[in-house]
Amino acid sequence: MVLSRGWSLFLVGVGVWTWVIWPRFAVAIWNDPRAWSAGTVGEGSPTSFFWVHALLIAASLAIGTTVGVLGVRGWLASRRRPTA
Repeated sequence: MVLSRGWSLFLVGVGVWTWVIWPRFAVAIWNDPRAWSAGTVGEGSPTSFFWVHALLIAASLAIGTTVGVLGVRGWLASRRRPTA
């Protein structure tokens, strides 16, 4: 499959967007009292609320990274391809 430069840039943008948004969401989950069994941030053990969101964040970052890498590879391949 050959990606156009436009689609390659779009995929890179999605990958960057993922890394801009999800770490901030991780901080918000960490600072949420519902994430901790004691009801106070950082005290007690993490709750299922914490773990479900941690899994969501990890999966989203993995998918975003994969999409971004595919975009970079598509962009580099489009630069090497001779134009007709």
